[in-house]
Amino acid sequence: MTQRCFRLAAIWACAAALLLTLPPSGRAQPSVTTLTVRFFQITAEVADTPALRTRGLMGRQSLPPNHGMLFIFEQPQQQCFWMRNTPLPLTIAFLDDEGRISSMADMQPLSEATHCSQIPVRYALEMEQGWFTKRGIQPGELIRGIAPAAAAAGR
Repeated sequence: MTQRCFRLAAIWACAAALLLTLPPSGRAQPSVTTLTVRFFQITAEVADTPALRTRGLMGRQSLPPNHGMLFIFEQPQQQCFWMRNTPLPLTIAFLDDEGRISSMADMQPLSEATHCSQIPVRYALEMEQGWFTKRGIQPGELIRGIAPAAAAAGR
């Protein structure tokens, strides 16, 4: 009987610990949205909670073609990112309220160097390093689909 109680207590403890790691929305995984820049489509995972933003693309060894992560913040402010625990090279595009690229930075794998937006931004989009360059996409261009993603996130 005692052993059974210990097992039951262990199961409850594990379940409680798991619940504490979930984002407030209860989603363990980010939702996915489709973005476009010019005629290029991007499948973006949406990081719209503190837990999802903190985890980001950590631990990922690769991304499927044309996939990335869209970070949505509650309000515009300077945003800074680093690559600790992220083993794949990424390019980050910082986006204003309308989804216009304000600046971009290449980020090296597993680096603790910070990459910050030059102006207050509401969004950031991480893609495989070189994705924007290969398509000639530069600051000033508009990423479409940001507003629907933010609305779905309740922002």
